[in-house]
Amino acid sequence: MSADLRDLYQDVIVEHSKRPRNFRKLDGHPRQAEGYNPLCGDRVTVYVDVADDMLKEIAFQGSGCAISTASASVMTEALKGKSRAEVQRLFDLFHTVVTKGVEAVAGADLGKLAVFAGVSEFPSRVKCAVLAWHALQSALKGDEPRVSTE
Repeated sequence: MSADLRDLYQDVIVEHSKRPRNFRKLDGHPRQAEGYNPLCGDRVTVYVDVADDMLKEIAFQGSGCAISTASASVMTEALKGKSRAEVQRLFDLFHTVVTKGVEAVAGADLGKLAVFAGVSEFPSRVKCAVLAWHALQSALKGDEPRVSTE
């Protein structure tokens, strides 16, 4: 990973962990799922409002490490307004980036999600980065109200 990307990684993680975007409970009757990482204690609830196969609204609440919170925050910004197919494509790209690095998805337009490539250098942090994403998958499917990284 380049020094520039490493610096951006640190800046984005710090910014989104201190001031998470879309950190709230959605009103109404959105779908939701809780995620829990027993290794470090991260907990997140992801709320989604889906209409016409589009992710109309997305938010989250919870507590956890900087990577977990930042990942959930950036996820909500990146996915709002996307179709289910686009959400799945970005989930797959994100998972590849955090497990194998940005080189594994060369040429893909990741936006801010690319900064999480640094997580691949710390395998014990991958579960922190993907927790909210797995909770989102569960909320969209509506089948599991709770997910765990174990």
